[in-house]
Amino acid sequence: MQTTCTPDRPLDLEPLLPGLLAHGLITPTHADQALKRYRAAPNNGVHPLIFLAAQQFADLSRPGKTLTLETLTAWLARHYGQPYVRIDPLNIDVASVTGLMSFAFAQRHQILVIAADRDAITIASAQPDVGSWEADLRQVLKRPIRRVIANPLEIARLGSELYKLAKSVTGATLNDQKTYKALPLKPSPDTESNSQEHDANDAHIVNIVDWLFQYAFEQRASDIHIEPRREQGGVRFRIDGVLHNVYHFPAQVTTAIVSRLKSLGRMNVAEKRKPQDGRINTQTPTGTDVELRLATLPTVFGEKIVLRIFDPQVVLKRFDQLGFSVQDMQRWQHMTAQPSGIILITGPTGSGKTSTLYATLKQLATPGVNLCTLEDPIEMIEPAFNQMQVQPGIDLTFASGVRALLRQDPDIIMLGEIRDLETAEMAIQAALTGHLVLSTLHTNDAPSAISRLQELGIAPYLIKATLLGVMAQRLVRTLCAECKTPQPLSLSDWQHFAPTCPAPLSLYRARGCAHCRQTGYSGRGGIYEIMLMSEKLKALITPDTDLNQLRRIACDEGMRHLRLAGAYQVAAGTTTLEEAFRVTPHV
Repeated sequence: MQTTCTPDRPLDLEPLLPGLLAHGLITPTHADQALKRYRAAPNNGVHPLIFLAAQQFADLSRPGKTLTLETLTAWLARHYGQPYVRIDPLNIDVASVTGLMSFAFAQRHQILVIAADRDAITIASAQPDVGSWEADLRQVLKRPIRRVIANPLEIARLGSELYKLAKSVTGATLNDQKTYKALPLKPSPDTESNSQEHDANDAHIVNIVDWLFQYAFEQRASDIHIEPRREQGGVRFRIDGVLHNVYHFPAQVTTAIVSRLKSLGRMNVAEKRKPQDGRINTQTPTGTDVELRLATLPTVFGEKIVLRIFDPQVVLKRFDQLGFSVQDMQRWQHMTAQPSGIILITGPTGSGKTSTLYATLKQLATPGVNLCTLEDPIEMIEPAFNQMQVQPGIDLTFASGVRALLRQDPDIIMLGEIRDLETAEMAIQAALTGHLVLSTLHTNDAPSAISRLQELGIAPYLIKATLLGVMAQRLVRTLCAECKTPQPLSLSDWQHFAPTCPAPLSLYRARGCAHCRQTGYSGRGGIYEIMLMSEKLKALITPDTDLNQLRRIACDEGMRHLRLAGAYQVAAGTTTLEEAFRVTPHV
């Protein structure tokens, strides 16, 4: 531990180079080049590791990769015998840590509090030989200080962002206290949310909403949940299919955030009694256009709002990037190459149906084809399609919309979802008149789509005449490449899980590291169950269709059921047995 009597010694590049050479991170040639450039550069206080990372030298410890600042920071921690931390903003209690020291103090000493409890204050620094600030902090905080080493750029960036956020929350709260007097009686939960209004255009609220957007993009969130409670509201991000707590705001600040989002989404800000939908177009920090779909829900403590983030790059993804195997790709392309008929994609909400559908439509939307969609709502705007929004308020339903589309000389029609008999009948009619129709259903697997159509009231002979095939899908979390670890393979467990899939040489388990927030997973990929309709399968479609027999014949003809598709992903080392079990139905 640094003592107060030891003078501060900010890091310099030259003393660090022998250690970097000894650990094989750089070559002597690169060390000489870096030192000459460092000495020739203006003395502007740049951290030596930041300077070294900017040189883009090859990382000798990781062939084919360049030396990154994170790698250098981890080495620095080992070199000085201090703990290394890759800062995860999701694990920082902003309100607590920003109150322990001023922003000016943190900025002056290039430090950041990242955790605090009754036993110690954890402070991140990238200067292990600088510790003059410790004595003052110990005296003020009355608790031991635990030093860790972290990325210097992240310390500076997160320090600025988190203190700015805390300032905005405090400012919005103070404005609320100045503007509104305390009520003489405590309101009941059902009137509390409507008793006071907050300025949604307040500069502090604007800053908070902007931070939420940029933070969600940075963390690869697919959804933002803002949830009111009695004393304070919560914000959660869905990342790789799992919700993470992000921040807690005072109740009135939460209300103002919701009002700001409703205003941006062109929704009725005054209407708080019924659900509403809206859209926001914005940009990521890298300048990429992104669309957010908003949906509000009145709850006992106020309006809950969920923002679904749609990445326009989804439609540009290749099918192998979506998780299609070679066999999946062949079967899917055979199905979508047909001139007419119905193709269905099934799966629960959040299973990636939209991504697959848009990627498919993007491929089919050639200049010689008129491709029209009917959606509720339009999830991603794509110039290559003619997209129409369902609007029940003016009697523009799926069924009436299909009637209108059929008068537009379409080649391919996409229906967002088949929900009722009338829509199903119009889809059947479109397929019978020579159009290719793609749509979605909510069923557990591909064969169940047959019984679902029959439950809606579609006659078996119409299903036989029009259905080209069904694809069921799920999303599985993919293993983090930085920390996945081999584990022994139990042949009995594997045979129980996937008796028809060849046993792999080894399996992998999700260990967890700083890169993946200790989850062991980073990103998601699809697994697919593709059932092509054959004459043998069509013969099984009767008023009393036996789904088990249909499933057996489909598997005999090459369909991989979802659990088997998951097994192949496990065998390929992209996910784990536990994850495949979690998302796939039992066969």
